[in-house]
Amino acid sequence: MKAVFSSIVLPSILFLGSALMMSGNSYSHEKNSQDEFPILKGPYMGQKPSGMVAEPFAPGIISKKSWDGEGIFAPGMTEFYFTTKGGKYARRTVIGFRQENNIWTKYLEFPRNGETAFSPDGKRWHMAEGYKDRIGDGWSERKSLGPMFDRKDWGIMRLTASAKGTYVFDDYKNKVIRISRLKNGEHQTPKKMASVVNTGEWTAHPFIAADESYLIWDSEREGGFGGNDLYISYRQKDGSWGPAINMGDKVNSDREDFYASVTPDGKYMLFNRNVADGNTDIYWVDAQIIETLRPKL
Repeated sequence: MKAVFSSIVLPSILFLGSALMMSGNSYSHEKNSQDEFPILKGPYMGQKPSGMVAEPFAPGIISKKSWDGEGIFAPGMTEFYFTTKGGKYARRTVIGFRQENNIWTKYLEFPRNGETAFSPDGKRWHMAEGYKDRIGDGWSERKSLGPMFDRKDWGIMRLTASAKGTYVFDDYKNKVIRISRLKNGEHQTPKKMASVVNTGEWTAHPFIAADESYLIWDSEREGGFGGNDLYISYRQKDGSWGPAINMGDKVNSDREDFYASVTPDGKYMLFNRNVADGNTDIYWVDAQIIETLRPKL
């Protein structure tokens, strides 16, 4: 089974790092006293924005010669989280940063228990079949979404939600993507999505737009660039999903490209790329590519 399908289930233990006062330039290699990360200032973790061709996000800082992926910004764009494994992190660990006074400071880390994604309002942090709710400046303990989702015959890696409360998630045990809509305040029984989505191998890691206008996921299909590619489908006027469109060579490579998310401000898409055995990096690209791929009516 491919590396993109590994999902390590670990106890969720929260370690809050104390905030430290820092100064310096965005790309300074001076280390702050709390961890190995340099001082970062400005939007997007102090990184020069990407263009229409995907490039590494924060190379040598976040994207290193280890497993570094699942990069997401929280709504409001003042928090950034990613997952790492390697060096002092023997297990996949979520690292969280906050921007205060224009400076990004690491403020937490905990063993990953489910791939993460935020609800569009930022009040809920989804972690596979579990979640944490925002409480002030922190987070609740991880809770279960309940027996409809926490099933032994399923294996959820990533679940994302729309503003309407629709859940879209992968099921690695059955190698499919499922959808559950919210009706009268209750989630409906999840249904396997149509073959538009569920075709090929290793179909996983769905991201549904907040307005449900598109869905992005990864899969290995004939005609791809090699390994897993990122695909997008646009919602049709009748509510169905349009054909799967390969996101092209400005996004995909001859390696595995997977786990896409769009920043809450709608400007960039982040995703994972397996650049070498044991080395996964976060890449990003201008989200305008989503519009360039949209079929013309």
